[in-house]
Amino acid sequence: MTPEEQDRVEALARSDRPLVVCDIDEVVLEFVGPFMAFLDSHGHELRTDSFRLTGNVYFKETGEASDQATVSDFLERFFGEHDTWQKPVTGALETLAGIEDSHGADIVFLTAMPPRHHARRRALLDSHGFSHPMIATEDAKGDAVNALTRHHPGKPVVFIDDLPPNHLSVLGAVPEALGLHLMAYEPLRPHLPPMPDGVKSVADWNAAAAEIADFLENCGA
Repeated sequence: MTPEEQDRVEALARSDRPLVVCDIDEVVLEFVGPFMAFLDSHGHELRTDSFRLTGNVYFKETGEASDQATVSDFLERFFGEHDTWQKPVTGALETLAGIEDSHGADIVFLTAMPPRHHARRRALLDSHGFSHPMIATEDAKGDAVNALTRHHPGKPVVFIDDLPPNHLSVLGAVPEALGLHLMAYEPLRPHLPPMPDGVKSVADWNAAAAEIADFLENCGA
């Protein structure tokens, strides 16, 4: 993490409450659908034939696949204006509020995006009522979650994310955590790599809420 993001972690108060660490793209905010619309506005399309970006972005006029540099440039440009494209995932705000109220959990957003876009994403979340602390990092999420747990010593941890490698990273660092896989854009689910053992896939935020409630109740939280 950058020094600025590390400072944000260290600024969080110590707590005796359970910790829910929640990804943003495809979990709290729609990503794939808005990114497809963004590409379309630039004469390109994303074909969801497999779970990747490079090789699946095509120039519509010629049908030519874009190379990695072009895809990376599109992603950077998207993050530079993502607040005009992304909308909340159905049920996210209400469910997170319910988890806070019913289980007394602390919620922290952990987003895999360049930290230079932190302020724009922070403003977007705030505009939709997501007021929870946010950490942006391009490093392994396991390291960040491990750092966050130091503010919640001995307390239950839940991690919600759409990508198997992030779950693998977190379970390696915090093996006692409940891992929940949630992905808003259904057509990509069949193309995902296998989930690590122990990670539970949920269809939506209602299902996530039920899994979190069972986990926290079993932990005595």
